[in-house]
Amino acid sequence: MRNATFTFRVDEDLKAEFASAAKAHDRTGAQLLRGFMRHYVAQQQEAQDYDAWLTAKVEQSRASAEAGNLTPAADVEAKICSPPCCDSCSPDKG
Repeated sequence: MRNATFTFRVDEDLKAEFASAAKAHDRTGAQLLRGFMRHYVAQQQEAQDYDAWLTAKVEQSRASAEAGNLTPAADVEAKICSPPCCDSCSPDKG
């Protein structure tokens, strides 16, 4: 992997505090920044992967519903609440 230089401006006090905090953990600021960057990139990829998965699931569900593969709400409630799981599912309280 080729190395590249990343240059940006930062407040002098923040830079000094960051360098001091890094040194306290036997790390350089550059090491920490590379780690932060890797973490951020991985986090963004995970978010994209999840969004793609969710979109596919929603599309699959819509297609299933459009094909008539639906279950009436009363049937779902009866299956979930048998036996009654709470007061609102109890026949005499509902």
